[in-house]
Amino acid sequence: MEAPSWRKPFGMFGILAYVTIWAVAVASLSSLVGLWPVIAQAVFYVIAGTIWILPLKPVLKWMETGHFR
Repeated sequence: MEAPSWRKPFGMFGILAYVTIWAVAVASLSSLVGLWPVIAQAVFYVIAGTIWILPLKPVLKWMETGHFR
């Protein structure tokens, strides 16, 4: 049996930190975004709510394999 990898817990805490920082960053823009028309706000929040996922693919792969590629 293989020894447990430190990558998974490290990656998990890294992902949690990343999501927290992303959420705080987007929320900090709410006073500015709140001045925009409702449609522009919706587009901004849809994009901000989905784009954060893109950087996670290499991290998840690294957690599983130890390689980013």
